[in-house]
Amino acid sequence: MRIAIDAMGGDNAPKIVVEGALAAAKEWKDVHIILVGNSAAIEAHLTERPANISIRHTEEVIEAEDEPVKAVRRKKDASMVVAGKLVREKEAEAMISAGNTGALMTTGLLVVGRIPGIERPALAPMIPTMDGNGVLALDLGANMDATPEQLLQYAIMGSIYRSKVHGISKPRVGLLNVGTEAAKGNELTKTAYPLMEQAPIHFVGNVESSQVLRAKCDVIVCDGFAGNIMLKSLEGAASTIFSALKQEFTKSIFTKLAAAVLKPGLTQFRKKLDYNEHGAAPFLGIDGLVLKSHGSSDANAIKNAVRQARIALQNDLVGTISAEISHGKRDITT
Repeated sequence: MRIAIDAMGGDNAPKIVVEGALAAAKEWKDVHIILVGNSAAIEAHLTERPANISIRHTEEVIEAEDEPVKAVRRKKDASMVVAGKLVREKEAEAMISAGNTGALMTTGLLVVGRIPGIERPALAPMIPTMDGNGVLALDLGANMDATPEQLLQYAIMGSIYRSKVHGISKPRVGLLNVGTEAAKGNELTKTAYPLMEQAPIHFVGNVESSQVLRAKCDVIVCDGFAGNIMLKSLEGAASTIFSALKQEFTKSIFTKLAAAVLKPGLTQFRKKLDYNEHGAAPFLGIDGLVLKSHGSSDANAIKNAVRQARIALQNDLVGTISAEISHGKRDITT
């Protein structure tokens, strides 16, 4: 299994990316990692050279502030673009990047290409839940708008991903809405609801955002505008809660003693909400496995992204989505 990693993408590249790739290469000998980027910069942090790591040298880098479409079209030798070409040309089966999200989406669309029948690929990160299993949410920002048919495709792709990558035999799929009744919502959700009822998925109906962290479903479907607002709200609330707890626990000697007693439980709770444990978010609908790691990922997050890619490749995620979408287009949406 050949996995190309954009070694120059992310806030802490290339050091953290190389460290994470090295840890993954040591653990999974059935994976060959291709580090794509400036060879001198990569080798400066490559303390060992396992047989299952190689380097593909590139001269250019897509920066966080670059305009995505222009950058992908003009910087032909950028590490992210070259990694996409490796997937397109079957020199790699997957690619991972912690770089510019818009540019990675553009690379997926313009360089790797879409799965036939997919109208718009979706960004599908895991949102942590209280039971520790998380909920796959799509779309959370790749596309601001969506049609009911696109939400249906998101639901099918998300269900397949949770089944293939996370081993859930019958993933529960929910539609993000302002109420649980079938008649609630805007025209988009009210039209999408009956399509999902007829789809080959375990549809559990509308799910309110207040229920997402309580694991009312395994997959939550929404348009990118609503989904991104939900994600940023959850991230902001979590950050605020931890900041407030830190202030309270450092007010006096007594609260510091209480914090020492509660630290193991709080650490475990924080770990549940840590994106580094999930590794990366897939762009589902691309005709090749494309994974987006958080910009501030640490080495463990990069390693976990490789783990995700490895499991997805073992279970032929892209091939299964392609076959299901082709079947669904014939039997459901026509």
